[in-house]
Amino acid sequence: MDPVGRGEHSAWAPVAPLSGDQLKRLAALGSEFPANSGETLFAAGDASYDFFVVLEGSADIVDRLGEAHERLVASYGPAEFLGEIGMLTGEHSRFAGVMKTPGRLLRVPVHQIHMLVAQDAGLSEYILRTFLERRANLMRRGAGLTLIGSRYDERCRALLQSFSLSRTALHWMDLEEQPEAEALLRELRIPVTDLPIVLIPGRPMLRNPQPADIAAEFGEPLTSVDDDNQDVGDLLVVGGGPGGLAAAMYGASEGLQTTLIDAAAFGGQAGTSSRIENYLGFPAGLSGAELAARGTIQAAKFGVRLHRSARAAAFASQNGIHTVTCDDERVFRARDVVIASGVDYRRLAVPGIETWEGNGVYYSATVAEARYAPGRPVAVIGGANSAGQAAMFLARTSDPVYLLIRGHDLEHSMSRYLIDAITSNPKIHVRVRTEAVGITADSSVTGLEVVDRTTSQRSALEVAAVFVFIGATPCTGWLDNQLAMDPEGFLLTGHDLDALATGHRAPFPFETSVRGVFCVGDVRSGSVKRVATAVGEGSAAVRLVFERHRVDGEDML
Repeated sequence: MDPVGRGEHSAWAPVAPLSGDQLKRLAALGSEFPANSGETLFAAGDASYDFFVVLEGSADIVDRLGEAHERLVASYGPAEFLGEIGMLTGEHSRFAGVMKTPGRLLRVPVHQIHMLVAQDAGLSEYILRTFLERRANLMRRGAGLTLIGSRYDERCRALLQSFSLSRTALHWMDLEEQPEAEALLRELRIPVTDLPIVLIPGRPMLRNPQPADIAAEFGEPLTSVDDDNQDVGDLLVVGGGPGGLAAAMYGASEGLQTTLIDAAAFGGQAGTSSRIENYLGFPAGLSGAELAARGTIQAAKFGVRLHRSARAAAFASQNGIHTVTCDDERVFRARDVVIASGVDYRRLAVPGIETWEGNGVYYSATVAEARYAPGRPVAVIGGANSAGQAAMFLARTSDPVYLLIRGHDLEHSMSRYLIDAITSNPKIHVRVRTEAVGITADSSVTGLEVVDRTTSQRSALEVAAVFVFIGATPCTGWLDNQLAMDPEGFLLTGHDLDALATGHRAPFPFETSVRGVFCVGDVRSGSVKRVATAVGEGSAAVRLVFERHRVDGEDML
């Protein structure tokens, strides 16, 4: 990995250093101190570390400090600050901060930075955007964690997918292709039976980690929570996409004891989007990762209890108390529930494709996936907005990008702004009435076999990666048919349940067939698959929680 110095700020931070006014506002929250050359400011593995601004001299961010493979990540000088988004989301530090030359620093306690982000709009925007850009750069460069495993190992591919969804900066060493991976295993004395392994700077390595191991290392970074197995909360939100984040944030801001759980990482399917350009208030667009990070920080600000890697596995309702049990046996109980569990992308039905999922075949398109095919041709399969956004994003680094759709045009499934952008991009080649029927590969994906659905003529496309966005199935299996659903498994709510209304009352909008259980976002039958709609539904559902208790004559708190 090449070092990033002061002259290369386009990849790491806004070009301008902190202004005098910004420095003054930060100085009011912290304290100045002198630092010697070589002094360690924070170490890899630290669970919490402070925010440092360089006033005089320079400081380095170093990967694997003191080890044989030590690498410089970045250098910062006067009026520049250290850190990235993990500081605000509570992750362990993956790198060390070290003074390069003697100097003077401003130290701001991290809890003060959390307060600043919540209260100072201008400085908050500057810091958040910088932190997010740094995380994206780390993902592009594969800096941070190291995963060693075989592309043919299903457990390794599952970890790759999990880290991608959680937007974790990762360096993957493929045992099948990189001789240095085997050499490192010999050096570490790791038997092949222990693979895959995850090397975490400053932390114990994980050998063949199970979901519970990942949850323990990364699952609960934002809040220290009480024993939720004993608590009955006011509101439980299942699913951390835009709808779930909105419901949790509004619930907590209205004084409800609120818990939010998600099977992977907050942001949902929207969190994997490379660019959302039709969300009100962001004329230049924003990435799904940015939306997810901002929403998660905002939810934490209002006191939401946040649980990642908590996959709902069972549901029960008795005497007005609803219980959700996760696959790791964690149990959450609440008087009201908002289900925002979303959807899973459908898998591409091509023989042998499962071998390459997470390694040449992807169901999201972020910097984590795009870095595996720079400058090479790729295929995007699908005709809706998610496919269009992926094609536009991938066209920045891959050439050409084949956009394959089964229909005869894009007009029936994609927003006009995306269609116009795609048709004007010379790198994107749209192929209509086209279906993938085969995949070719040797040590990596090399091509797709496709068929023209009109003529039945087959042809081959040379591609280095395939990105699949072909519709979705609702994540409702954990409910075991205890709530009313439509034929495709999406949850019925509101007026769709009029025929099921009892003498008590008809369901409220967004309320399911079980009183006190609401549903928002993509998992709801008839929902509009847009971020803004999901956010609106999440906030409206919380208002209806209060209304339900008023009408049903139940105490809210």
